[in-house]
Amino acid sequence: MSRFTKINLKELEPGGTEDVETRFARSHLDSEHLGLSLFRYRPGYRSRIGHSHGEQEEVYLVVGGSGRIKLDDEIVELSQWDVVRVAPEVVRGFEGGPDGLELIAVGSDRPEGGDGLHFSDWWVD
Repeated sequence: MSRFTKINLKELEPGGTEDVETRFARSHLDSEHLGLSLFRYRPGYRSRIGHSHGEQEEVYLVVGGSGRIKLDDEIVELSQWDVVRVAPEVVRGFEGGPDGLELIAVGSDRPEGGDGLHFSDWWVD
């Protein structure tokens, strides 16, 4: 492993859907312990799918826009530069505000292939 790695998130191949753009950097960082991803939620879009992890703790940093995050049964307002740490077992989902929501997710160690659990129709009114 090299002593450092430099990448540009905007140069990574985008993925996701028309509602949520994703750029995953974990495989490009050459890190034993960290993953990093960029998420952009379109204005007003709410993810109906929640997710949690078996082992991986995550931190989310709002870099643009605003929105909300649902953490188990609690909904928390988000604005630019807010940071939210989430324990692995907490089910979470996001909603973009009027200008959308752009955030960076940083994840700790995880088992090979990931440890995410998904919950369909989790955040519905």
